[in-house]
Amino acid sequence: MRNSTRGEVDPFIVMDVMEAARAAEDAGRHIIHMEVGQPGTPAPAAARDALARAMQSEPLGYTVALGLPALRQRIARLYGEWYGVDLDPARVVVTPGSSGGFILAFTTLFDAGDRVGIGAPGYPSYRQILRALDLTPVMIETSAENRLQPVAADLEGLDLQGLMVASPANPSGTMLDRSALAALMEGAQAQGAAFISDEIYHGIEYEAKAVTALEISDEAYVINSFSKYFSMTGWRVGWMVVPPDHVRRVERLAQNLFICPPHASQVAALAAMDATDELEANMAVYRRNRQLMLDGLPRAGFDRIAPPDGAFYVYADVSHLTDDSRAFCTEILEKAGVAVTPGLDFDPARGHGTLRFSYARSTADIEEGLARLERFMKETGRL
Repeated sequence: MRNSTRGEVDPFIVMDVMEAARAAEDAGRHIIHMEVGQPGTPAPAAARDALARAMQSEPLGYTVALGLPALRQRIARLYGEWYGVDLDPARVVVTPGSSGGFILAFTTLFDAGDRVGIGAPGYPSYRQILRALDLTPVMIETSAENRLQPVAADLEGLDLQGLMVASPANPSGTMLDRSALAALMEGAQAQGAAFISDEIYHGIEYEAKAVTALEISDEAYVINSFSKYFSMTGWRVGWMVVPPDHVRRVERLAQNLFICPPHASQVAALAAMDATDELEANMAVYRRNRQLMLDGLPRAGFDRIAPPDGAFYVYADVSHLTDDSRAFCTEILEKAGVAVTPGLDFDPARGHGTLRFSYARSTADIEEGLARLERFMKETGRL
């Protein structure tokens, strides 16, 4: 049977690492997971309780394509609480995870062949979704001097129809301040390029609050999710904020592509938004884990790192240790029982010399993982 070229996207390497780790666990090994950006905590108790009640009293069928009105209103209120932004709930679109938001954004904004700029290193599914939609990802090589974030000068001469930026970023955890984000938005506008802000790690910040693009302009698409701060990865529910005149266009696509986000997940998400005490307890764990990583990774020989501003990753330059990050990760998994992600996922050009470490799991796991890494590095003569 014939195949579409749209299916010829690169694999999501972190998922391959996750599968290798699962196979090792099935064989009886104890693996420490530092590969996947998944909180080790479940959805908040209030979310699970709300869904349990709804399952007894509601059919949980289709919702309207844009999402439950109560959830859209609560998301809009969040922007006032977190950023002081007065947001019309009519601009909020509930999506099947942030991935559903990317698909809706890309199909609403761009035509086949359009060029969309994304920073490298960056979340790999951006470029794969763009390719699957016959769009052209334009990799913007960022520098350590700019903390692995694109800057306005990087846009010169690129001829873009779109620009996508993440702050806090995956894999680096670095953030853009207000002036840097505004400069990028202005640079995109000067080219007539649509601006998309991936804000999925907002709420997970350490020394300063992340800036939302909506503080600067309404002429942007903002994508967020309940996966990270709200600890709901497997529930597949997120949201998008779009300019007022784009809502109906997005709605028509959402109706046809997804019908609606999962009703059960929306019920849980609404309750999760008020589980502040539990969510902030999770943040205390991330803060502790972050410090453990910043102290422990250099002791294990991974000393070319920068403190992340947000998210729960440390991106390490290991080019002095290997020129094959994928093989290095395989060796670490086999010999140390620690799953980490090769940088090739995030930067095809330079990722052979980088690794991403996630510290989203329990503190006990992070302590054990760091001890195993240090022991591995000593035993293999790298430390």
